Amino acid sequence: MQSHPPRNDGDRTLEDDSQAIVTRRIQRLSSHLAIPASSPHQPQLHMLTCARAKLEVNTRALSSLMRGKHREIQERVFLFFDSRPDLQTPIEISMKDHRELCMRQLLALVREAGIRPFRYVVEDPAVYFAIAEAVGSVDMSLAIKMGVQYSLWGGSVLNLGTKKHRDKYFDGIDSLEYPGCFAMTELHHGSNVQGIQTVATFDPLTDEFVINTPNDGAIKWWIGNAAVHGKFATVFAKLMLPTHDSKGVSDMGVHAFIVPIRDLKTHQTLLGIEIHDCGHKVGLNGVDNGALRFTSVRIPRDNLLNRFGDVSRDGKYTSSLPTINKRFAATLGELVGGRVALAYSSVSVLKISVIIAVRYSLLRQQFGPPKKPEVSILDYQSHQHKLMPMLASAYAFHFAAEYLVDKYSEMKKTHDEQLVGDVHALSAGLKSYITSFTAKSLSTCREACGGHGYAAVNRFGSLRNDHDIFQTFEGDNTVLLQQVAGDLLKQYNEKFQGGTLTVTWNYLRESMNTYLSQPNPVTARWEGENHLRDPKFQLDAFRYRTSRLLQSVAVRLRKHSKTLGMFGAWNRCLNHLLTLAESHIESVILAKFVEVVQNCPDANTRAALKLVCDLYALDRIWKDIGTYRNVDYVAPNKAKAIHKLTEYLSFQVRNIAGELVDGFDLPDQVTKAPIAMQSEAYAQYTQYVGFQFIEKAINR
Repeated sequence: MQSHPPRNDGDRTLEDDSQAIVTRRIQRLSSHLAIPASSPHQPQLHMLTCARAKLEVNTRALSSLMRGKHREIQERVFLFFDSRPDLQTPIEISMKDHRELCMRQLLALVREAGIRPFRYVVEDPAVYFAIAEAVGSVDMSLAIKMGVQYSLWGGSVLNLGTKKHRDKYFDGIDSLEYPGCFAMTELHHGSNVQGIQTVATFDPLTDEFVINTPNDGAIKWWIGNAAVHGKFATVFAKLMLPTHDSKGVSDMGVHAFIVPIRDLKTHQTLLGIEIHDCGHKVGLNGVDNGALRFTSVRIPRDNLLNRFGDVSRDGKYTSSLPTINKRFAATLGELVGGRVALAYSSVSVLKISVIIAVRYSLLRQQFGPPKKPEVSILDYQSHQHKLMPMLASAYAFHFAAEYLVDKYSEMKKTHDEQLVGDVHALSAGLKSYITSFTAKSLSTCREACGGHGYAAVNRFGSLRNDHDIFQTFEGDNTVLLQQVAGDLLKQYNEKFQGGTLTVTWNYLRESMNTYLSQPNPVTARWEGENHLRDPKFQLDAFRYRTSRLLQSVAVRLRKHSKTLGMFGAWNRCLNHLLTLAESHIESVILAKFVEVVQNCPDANTRAALKLVCDLYALDRIWKDIGTYRNVDYVAPNKAKAIHKLTEYLSFQVRNIAGELVDGFDLPDQVTKAPIAMQSEAYAQYTQYVGFQFIEKAINR
């Protein structure tokens, strides 16, 4: 028998290397989970010890806080659709069938379930948004189709028209006898509504408006309900009045007109109207988006929605508002309900995706210490880093969206001018910030669920595709953030001219003085947990950042406007302005969260919410720690302490993650994903693809 000399490292085989890699990986994974030996120099030990001291969460009290207001109406929606399998949207469905199903779902909601969303659009918007949230859990296409019918088409009649329009159209819109569209966007113009080219010219001889599409760029595009079901459209067009001068006509600015597009009885397209289908989309294929072209379409003068401007029989124009810009601002101001709805609905999508990801991560077990059971993947720090701040954000956004709805409802009742401006900017900011965050989070949640997250039945694909457009319609997110920044600069200028600030911007009174002073070198080094978890420190940090951004961008704009003009200066500072807007919105979100925590009556719930709020605040500070370090607001030791505490709080939130997602109080028929079922998730998943229970297979 031959003898073999001992091998040195150069003689190692590929098999040896592979084995070494596997061994190192197991050791590394085990080190994440093993409780280290006691040592005063190991803060991680304190972290893990604290993590075992689990908070007691009163799930009933928490769910009452999260869904208590409108639980009854939402449960009616859930139960109705749960009892009607014929109205459930299958995973695989053609665009044509999806559109017809979506219309049947809406008709059933109104005529069979007896839920009439339109009646709440003006009277109690909070109830309308709650219905929209519940309907969106059935099918997001259904929620959007409902929004087109009641919030956009119906809302334009109520908000831009007068009593004669309400009397004539309300019942038909409410009952779906008058399905309609909202025709604002054109092929060449979306965000720049004042640039639309469709014209409505008054003909004094016949007492009519004549609607025309002057070129292909003015074709109305992406119009929901237009391709198949719509019979009316609110058409936004330039109102042109004949004059006796060389111009021949006078442009009075963009107005809204009710235009019938199909025959009420035969459903045939009316004379002068051309309708085409925009086709298959990335998502929301239950909504029939179409394109409209108008050629000398005549409508009665009474079809002008005349709340902000009217034309008399002899062609005279009257308005309570003196300029085109003021009339335009008033018109768009009445349409912010769509932005409110999208912010609110986006939070709902975020909740559903977080529920699926967290429940699956608690269920799924992979790896573990040697000769020990495998552990939940949510026990890994990397997974907590992905999901726990997102869970905290879902709570933060929920309270911010509720605040927005309350302010919007108050605005609809009081019509207070200052409140109108406040809601306009707040809805723009929250819609933009929340929908962008949710869009990114959907991909993270899918990834956190591994291969099973890629299955269509587990919903991430459809949620991601359907939600994606939330970042664009009702105002492109980048454009909306610029509106927020513009409003902040206006408030900033008024502050120095002795003007008053609206409610949401109150903190700027102090920020221009306190927050813009030199950072305190003592507090910049404080790193104690009590200090970092103090809401005053957190709010001060958020507001300091916003104030610095506001002051610095105002200086930059003044400087660049001298050489580039205002448009060029704005574009030069655009990224700075977007960061300012996001910073301000984060300050508003945190302020509302802190307020909810402080006012929570149940002690256990308050403690849980405080933990979640602290994680939201410190995670946001850590993500932008460079800004704080650059101005010495936070010293290096404090930055390190914030990072460690953020990881510690993620561990703590992980310990109550199950209770926190249960607190959203969304039943299994809403979340739908088999991997997120509250019992027998794997069994339900295997049954879905065709397997029977393993026990049954063994017994055979």
